[in-house]
Amino acid sequence: MLNKLKKLDWGILIILVFLMLISIIVIHSATANAPKYAGSETRQLVFYGMGFFVAIAATLFDYRIVLKSWHLLYGVGVSLLILVYFFGAVINGARGWFRIGVFSFQPAEMVKIILIIGIAYIMGRRQGDRLTFSQDLLQIFAFSFLPFMLVMIQPDLGNAIIYLVIVLGMLWIGNVKYSHVLVGLGLVIAGLVLFVTVFNMFNQEIYNYLEEQDKEHWHERINTFLNPDEADANARHQSENAQIAIGSGGLGGDGYLQGDMKNGGFIPYAYSDSIFVVIGEEFGFQGSAILLLLYFLLIYRMIMIAFQCYDLRASFIVIGIVSMYVFQVFQNIGMMIGIMPITGITLPFISYGGTSLLLNMLSIGLIFSIKAHQEIYELAD
Repeated sequence: MLNKLKKLDWGILIILVFLMLISIIVIHSATANAPKYAGSETRQLVFYGMGFFVAIAATLFDYRIVLKSWHLLYGVGVSLLILVYFFGAVINGARGWFRIGVFSFQPAEMVKIILIIGIAYIMGRRQGDRLTFSQDLLQIFAFSFLPFMLVMIQPDLGNAIIYLVIVLGMLWIGNVKYSHVLVGLGLVIAGLVLFVTVFNMFNQEIYNYLEEQDKEHWHERINTFLNPDEADANARHQSENAQIAIGSGGLGGDGYLQGDMKNGGFIPYAYSDSIFVVIGEEFGFQGSAILLLLYFLLIYRMIMIAFQCYDLRASFIVIGIVSMYVFQVFQNIGMMIGIMPITGITLPFISYGGTSLLLNMLSIGLIFSIKAHQEIYELAD
């Protein structure tokens, strides 16, 4: 046990401590004038304490046992997604949460890790050889399609997109044939062009249909991104106000607790999805750059661990987690500065939330386990 704990990546741990401090400080500012969310920073500190415990515990657990159990994990994940659709609580328009007293749990977050583990196992069978279409790619797509659709119908567009990014990110380093890459890119581009064309051509009809299903916020988010000049003013207010707030921060920011846009409902969910706005407004470009630097160092440390792995499946797991984090950071910040559509994707390790934070820390623990056991097995050899 001590040998495994000695293999902890202290660089990652230090970065996580800094991210924890930023998270607590900014959440306190975001909720300072919102009595409804009083004490959120304290709860976030508790979540972080639990998260560090989870990460350390995962370090002691051999990741190869998890890989061998991917079928069981997949079954549990899909079952939870089915159950939450029928018995889950509706939060922000999506039926994707289990309520247990004052706590809530989102299965879609857990399934991200399960997807990474399952895809790593499937690709690892080739031992670095090229993936075949019939035996590998089809199985990966089938493996990913069911949870993707179950999350889409909640509807949770943000996590559904992350599933796609995880698949694409892992396939990118999975030795896919160039012909398959070209075909895949062609299909993606064609699909996007077709979607935009159909969306614009039948804009009103799509809105009317989604309104009947009580899911018109899907249309508003996409229409605001594709057609900002034609979108309804109420649908544009989050994106526009976020850009105004970040721009007002300038180089050095307005000062801690001095941001005005988070108050009065100008920026909804300032403590969660929109927390980057608080950072940009109160700490300016300098504060935002420091946060991005911490993310860069975190990703760099993870990639270095992937390079040092003797087990190819372990490298795939690390890259899957890296893909997840990189996209979440890009999407969350991108939607606040207007280059990406608004979705419910949180900013990793910064946004308030127990489920997402604990599962992010579990992902870190999985990487710690990979590093610890790789080096132990190297010494044993």
